[in-house]
Amino acid sequence: MTSVWALAALWLGLALIASLLSIWLKISTALSEIVVGTIAQLVIGAVIGAAVLGTDESWIKFLSGIGAIVLTFLAGAELDPAVFRQKWKEAAAIGLASFLLPFLVCTAAARYLLGWDVMPSWLAGVAMSTTSVAVVYAVMIETGFNRTDYGKTVLAACFVTDLGTVLALGLIFAPFTLKTLVFLGVGVIVFVMLPWLTPRFFRLYGNRPSELETKFLLLCLFAMGALASWADSEAVLPAYLIGMVLAGTVGKDHALIRRLRTLTFGLLTPFYFIRAGSFVSLPALIAAPTTFIVFLVVKIAAKVVGVYPPAKAFGSPQQEAMYTTLLMSTGLTFGTISSLYGLSHGIITQGQYSALVAAVIGSAVIPTLIANAFYLPRHLLPKRGAEVEAAPIAALQGQAE
Repeated sequence: MTSVWALAALWLGLALIASLLSIWLKISTALSEIVVGTIAQLVIGAVIGAAVLGTDESWIKFLSGIGAIVLTFLAGAELDPAVFRQKWKEAAAIGLASFLLPFLVCTAAARYLLGWDVMPSWLAGVAMSTTSVAVVYAVMIETGFNRTDYGKTVLAACFVTDLGTVLALGLIFAPFTLKTLVFLGVGVIVFVMLPWLTPRFFRLYGNRPSELETKFLLLCLFAMGALASWADSEAVLPAYLIGMVLAGTVGKDHALIRRLRTLTFGLLTPFYFIRAGSFVSLPALIAAPTTFIVFLVVKIAAKVVGVYPPAKAFGSPQQEAMYTTLLMSTGLTFGTISSLYGLSHGIITQGQYSALVAAVIGSAVIPTLIANAFYLPRHLLPKRGAEVEAAPIAALQGQAE
């Protein structure tokens, strides 16, 4: 167990460094963790050996996977049903534009600019069409936008985009089998029952030191995640849907949400973001940067062209519309999932996979840095003292001033 504890200390040390950098540089912790993961893999790999970071250790993969699942659940739980009903046209328009244009344009770029075969080109289009719920939600938490109608609308648009990505991946590549029908059938039953069962169960047995609520939610997330994986889908998809259907109940229990955030941001998501950053090979990108640059530029350009007009059409000022556009340009969770799916099923090569993942992670970092540096809609920031989370908000306000 000595090696396990030492490796755990190394990863938490990297997470602490990333948190300090996020404070000093006034950037999102998620982005600093991605950058730290990339640099750590480069430095540790050069000095000691790439295997020392242990990104392929089963328990690190497990914690990373839990981080993605619980973070995605929390993002879904932040969706206010009332706001969604009021803003569904705006969320649907932005989300659909954020998926469709990048999907088609990046597919065409892979086929006609890079000369990829047909199926790898479609896979590239799927991977580049995503918007990272994980990154957007982390930014929303740190700015406080998750408590505003604006932030909830953006998160709803993220769901529409990633739903399009998942459907495209399934329809083009994944076989529709009996397992798929079982997953859909069980999913419908679970999503219908949970909003009725959860508040009654919590009223009877909740508010105890045993943290029954957390155990119940994790049971639902893990069980549906296992079923999704068995059906050749992804565990984060039912997690998002569970969060959405429980937004009117669990989402309003601020104490429970805060405890889940402590678990997620304190322990789980550092493993997810640092591991994601470690997949980027800087030497490989420097040696052959063309594919990476093409995908990164084409994706961001397609997102801007697709998202900015509907954002403006629904009355957003220029600053707010550009901030929305840049956040919708981020990619991470479903982009890396789609790329890994293509690699594991022989659709793309290792080199194509590396370029796609690097472009996906680059799109998680660059648009968010630009958005927070130049387009932060300061007028939407919650007032100081609104919640305990006001500290990072105040830091952002100070930066803006």
